[in-house]
This record gives sequence, C-alpha cells and structure tokens, in this order.
Amino acid sequence: LYEVFRDQLAEYRPTDIYSRLLVGVVSGGCAAFISCPAEVSLVRISNDKALPAASRRNYTGVMHAAISIARNEGVWAFWRGAAPFVNRAMLVGATQVGTYDQFRGMYRHYGVTHEIANVFCASMSAGFMYSLITMPLETVKNRMAFQRPDENGNLPYRTTFQSMRTIAHNEGVMALWRGFLPYYGRCGGHTVTMFIAVEQLRRLYRTWILNN
Repeated sequence: LYEVFRDQLAEYRPTDIYSRLLVGVVSGGCAAFISCPAEVSLVRISNDKALPAASRRNYTGVMHAAISIARNEGVWAFWRGAAPFVNRAMLVGATQVGTYDQFRGMYRHYGVTHEIANVFCASMSAGFMYSLITMPLETVKNRMAFQRPDENGNLPYRTTFQSMRTIAHNEGVMALWRGFLPYYGRCGGHTVTMFIAVEQLRRLYRTWILNN
C-alpha cells in the first residue's frame, strides 16, 4: 500500500519527507483497518486461554474464532474498539516505513549504494526513529497492562495521555524512555530483518517473474 500511495501522490507533488510521512500514516491506517478481523481473532484466542474453563469459547484456530465472532456478535464486532489499533499503526507507518524510504535516498546520496548496506543503514535509522517516537506509548501500554488498583479501587493509569502525564510528573519525563536500548535493539533488529527480506523478495520477483 505504501508504495502504491506514494507513487500516486508523486503525480501531484514531489516526493519529500512530508509526503512520505503522510503516505506512511494513510497506508498504516488502511492496513490496520483491513487486518482488524485477524487481529481481533488472535487477541480473542490468546485471551480465551486465560479465562476460567466455564467461560472459555474454546476456539480451535483463527478461522474458527473469526467465524464464531461474526456469527455470534456480528461482522462489525471485528472493528469494535479499532481506533487505538489503527492509530498506533498510523504512527508506525509514518515512523518506520516513511522514514525508511527517506533514509534510503539519503544514504544513497551520501555514497552508500550497495543494496544490503543501504537497506541496513536505512533500516537501523528508521528503527531508531520508530523506537524513539513509540517508546512512550510502549511504556504506557506496559504500565496499564500490569497496574493494580490502589486501596480505594482506583487505577493509577486510565488513558494514554493521562498515563503519560502521571509518569512524567511522578518520575520525570525521561521515565517514558526508560529501557530504550533493549527496545531499540528489538525494534531495530525487527526493522532490519523485515526490510532486507522485503528487498530480497522484490529482487527475486523482478528476476524470476518479470525477467528484469
């Protein structure tokens, strides 16, 4: 989706960092919206195992879960609460895919023209931007997942922005990026592996399918 949208937009304006970020946001959001049924099915399967035996739906696989959800709750149940998933995907699309495309051209301009070296440098740089921007959201997600209510039964973290403000106020702003190096190692490694695999698959497609 990203390259299709980018090439379409290039017919109307030059391809720069702003258009790449915009296309990353749009393509990431579209991909997330389309994949909501798969995401909901996987989450339901994962959560089903943690329920008491009497409350389990006993899904046997992704297709069984998807059919059961559609039959029992309606098709629109797949998109119930889709906004956080889509919003995160839009941010990832801009910070990971959009910046990767920009960094590839930048490194090529500075002489890094070997395919693997160019992809590696661009991927590590995109992974850094992706990690830097999404780490606060990752921190908040983890805090909200593992929090416990206080003596009055109130949860300390309720919404994304409220959680960010609470952490920054109580522990300092940099607490949102605590554990950045391991997180970057995971995100950077994932980004490098993904884009090297994509470029090699694209190269094989051009060689064996298009004979180019």
